[in-house]
Amino acid sequence: MEELLNDVVPQEDLERFERKYYHELELDGEVSTETKFEYAFCLVRSRYTNDIRKGIMILEDLARLHPDGRRDYIYYLAFGNARIKNYSEGLKYCRAFLEIESNDQVRSLEEHIKKQSDKEVAKGIAVAGGAALVLGGILGLGIAMARNKPKREK
Repeated sequence: MEELLNDVVPQEDLERFERKYYHELELDGEVSTETKFEYAFCLVRSRYTNDIRKGIMILEDLARLHPDGRRDYIYYLAFGNARIKNYSEGLKYCRAFLEIESNDQVRSLEEHIKKQSDKEVAKGIAVAGGAALVLGGILGLGIAMARNKPKREK
């Protein structure tokens, strides 16, 4: 799963679908569902976080307005959120997908997201613990220095 999540869309593919998307938008003021999905699919596989977020927004819109493709939209919503480390949303979409159908790839994605989320929590706890130790050390040093301060004679 790690390999799949780290796979990045070739820049020329992203640019091709972006041109198609904006061409349709200019011609009709409307973009077909298929073109929106192709563009969003490329965006969630981009190396850039802002592209992934844009792809997620398009997929959310598609999932809300076009229930016929909801299964694919939900999968790529889980995928995109996992790529930007938005694990709670990624898990939400994995669970929504698994309510529609059982799927080993989605279960694998769900497990990966859970493991990554647990790692992030552990890192957060370690950082907080380290910060508390540093703060405690600084306070202890300050107190020790205050006690050992020589008294001035009057």
